[in-house]
Amino acid sequence: MTTNRAILDRLGDKSVLRFERHLARPPERVWSLVTEPAELAHWFPATVSYAAEPGPGVGLRFRFEGQDTDTTGVILEYLPPKVFSFRWQDDVLRFELVPDGDGCQLHFSHVISDSMGGALAAGRNAAGWDTCLDTLVATLDAHPPQPPRDMYQRIEAYLEQFGLDQGEVIESDDGCLVRFQRDLVWQPLEQIWDLLCESDRPNAGGSPPIAFTNRYVEAGEITEVVPPHVLEYAWRYHGVPAGLVRWEFTADPKRGHRMVLTQSIPATLAELQAHVLATWHSRLRTVFAQLGRQPPSNGSPDRTGQLRETYQAGLP
Repeated sequence: MTTNRAILDRLGDKSVLRFERHLARPPERVWSLVTEPAELAHWFPATVSYAAEPGPGVGLRFRFEGQDTDTTGVILEYLPPKVFSFRWQDDVLRFELVPDGDGCQLHFSHVISDSMGGALAAGRNAAGWDTCLDTLVATLDAHPPQPPRDMYQRIEAYLEQFGLDQGEVIESDDGCLVRFQRDLVWQPLEQIWDLLCESDRPNAGGSPPIAFTNRYVEAGEITEVVPPHVLEYAWRYHGVPAGLVRWEFTADPKRGHRMVLTQSIPATLAELQAHVLATWHSRLRTVFAQLGRQPPSNGSPDRTGQLRETYQAGLP
């Protein structure tokens, strides 16, 4: 696993991932690896082909293994052996090679458009590009690439680094909504639903499956269930109905598969905001590990207490 961490920037209203690698080869050698289809095949996530000799304005086609439909792009910059950038659907990828001693520095950036997932997709994209760039380095060094075995941990680490695992508070007329949003790394919604429900088949009026609850929020009866898209239930405070917890799952062929979790909190219980944020934050780390079939993340009371203090400090 690389020790070179990606950073997440903003370019206007767009999210930009930036990567740097020192490569022990001159730009002329690396240039072929980032521009020639036969060389890209060693490390790039899709098969690439050009519509003509490469240059600005020339079209590109991309095909993923096992898929029959191609995606398209166009070259934006082509300055051998320095800069190669292209648009891939609505995103922009840019490679810049800067001489550095006997080798070079690779500066790689990925502008993630909102239509392709935006900031919410930054965790999986960063982890994916880390894997690709590690393979590029291995190819240059004539070493066999190591398949990633910890992809979900990588994604989770980036979500934390970028602050994408944080919940938010949305004010309303009668209180607020605590909301978390998560990218689900393209897993089929039916598979996610079955994994979270386990052997349960939730019905309106019944109890929500354990995975949809947390031990700090008293769950009531299910008020709405639309598999595999919606599960909503009432929650109570000291046995008294207080609001709703709602899970929503959506799938988009470009933006990705997503989950939105909300909990309504009445104005009379505003002091619970930091508590609710912290408890769901911890719970979603465990859920994300479950979806990736990884060991459970740290959801200990100490961790939840630390999160509560952090959230409390950020609330008005």
